[in-house]
Amino acid sequence: MIEVMIVDDSAVVRQTLAEIINSESDMRVQATAGDPYIAADKLRQRLPDVMILDVEMPRMDGLTFLRKLMSQYPLPVVVCSSLVGERSDTHMKALELGAVEIIQKPALGTRDFLREARVTITDAVRAAASAKVAKILKPTVPTKKLSADAVLSRPSGSAMSETTDKVIVIGASTGGTEAIRQVLEAMPGNCPPIAVVQHMPEGFTRSFSQRLDNLCRIKVKEAEDGDTLLRGYALIAPGNHHLLVKRSGARYYVEVKDGPLVSRHRPSVDVLFRSAAKYAGSNAVAAILTGMGDDGASGMKELRDAGAYTIGQDEASCIVYGMPKEAFLRGGVCQQLPLQHIAATLLKSAQ
Repeated sequence: MIEVMIVDDSAVVRQTLAEIINSESDMRVQATAGDPYIAADKLRQRLPDVMILDVEMPRMDGLTFLRKLMSQYPLPVVVCSSLVGERSDTHMKALELGAVEIIQKPALGTRDFLREARVTITDAVRAAASAKVAKILKPTVPTKKLSADAVLSRPSGSAMSETTDKVIVIGASTGGTEAIRQVLEAMPGNCPPIAVVQHMPEGFTRSFSQRLDNLCRIKVKEAEDGDTLLRGYALIAPGNHHLLVKRSGARYYVEVKDGPLVSRHRPSVDVLFRSAAKYAGSNAVAAILTGMGDDGASGMKELRDAGAYTIGQDEASCIVYGMPKEAFLRGGVCQQLPLQHIAATLLKSAQ
């Protein structure tokens, strides 16, 4: 049973979230609090498995509380706030401070929104409960140099593989923002083109892309329909839109599309991987990183069957060993590797 603490200054939000949580057979509300001070008193008595935390609250804002919480009681936190919109950096700050998942709620009509977002909320709680918070909080050193022992021998390919450019596709969910950062920071400026799906709501992917662009040697941008996949570039799927790899002659490009949820997500890793299997085949190299659920597992198998070299992040380095595990169990993974070795292997396999 997942025990949840709800910290929000709105009694309506606390009540609605409690109704949603308590309606699920595998979770229950252990405590609620109207501000961080009340929450701190209750935490001294008993720690929950997961906390749902607002940002805008009296006496102490949620980000300050999150920072203090992680230094004293590191536990999985889902931030649920109206202050994480497209023009706000609150989303990325919350992730950097250790939040596992982010849910944007509207300023108005919150009760109805929360009820409609029941699946999103309960999935976020389950993902948070499975997360290894210590790995989120552990500082990482960018892997700028590629160690020789991290390099795999290049898989054999067809004549088409030898004469056609490679493309790298990456999928991730819970814990993926920092995993993707570590992989992309290790990429040299002339690396093969990269397409990325990270489960993230609409609006957030732009600030995520801009942050990565400032940190990496390669150019990182939120994908736009028709963008060419170029060496030294990584394109991030826009939130709430699917990203597909397409090919016209020797040119790879992307399509950004609306459409139904696939594997419970939009953007979906399965959509990206299946398009890469169809249009790149053995010229694709793929990595599936930390995340809850099974999105990408079927697409990974299609990629491997098409001759692509496929990599799964190993359990020890994952925040949530869900998506990589499912891909491995379905036979879609050529090799499982620690996160710090994935960039080197992608590059070697894409030569």
